[in-house]
Amino acid sequence: MAALALTIAVSAEDPAGADAIALVAELSAALTAITGASGQASFEVSDVRGPRACFALARDAHGRALGCGALRPIDADVAEIKRMFARPGTRGVGSAVLRHLEAEAARWGYVALRLSTRRVNARAVAFYARHGYRPIDGYGRYAGSDVSVCFEKVLRA
Repeated sequence: MAALALTIAVSAEDPAGADAIALVAELSAALTAITGASGQASFEVSDVRGPRACFALARDAHGRALGCGALRPIDADVAEIKRMFARPGTRGVGSAVLRHLEAEAARWGYVALRLSTRRVNARAVAFYARHGYRPIDGYGRYAGSDVSVCFEKVLRA
């Protein structure tokens, strides 16, 4: 019997809402288990509340929160992907959140998206590579970091 396709709806939501807080806490715990660090130090809720920024949640047909991701401006042309997470067993959720963030970024006129993840997080590294993100030199707080790998995806020429 074929598996049923999961209906996923992604939309901008309050990063301080209960579901957002729960998902970010799950992400922090997962990252701590994989990398030894939660990643919380590189995320501020205020960064995703301003213009050309958002915090997105993925929900199933019953309204259950399945995953999240955020977009924050770096400069006029480049935004950064933050706090990407999909609950285990929720196939396609991460891709849906990433597509939503990319579409918002393009709509807001960003030329490229960047992100950083830990090198040891092989699953995340492979995920971003599959979605067209290419390794770049470290930027901002990640410049010179031996534990981080940074990626970029050009959205338009």
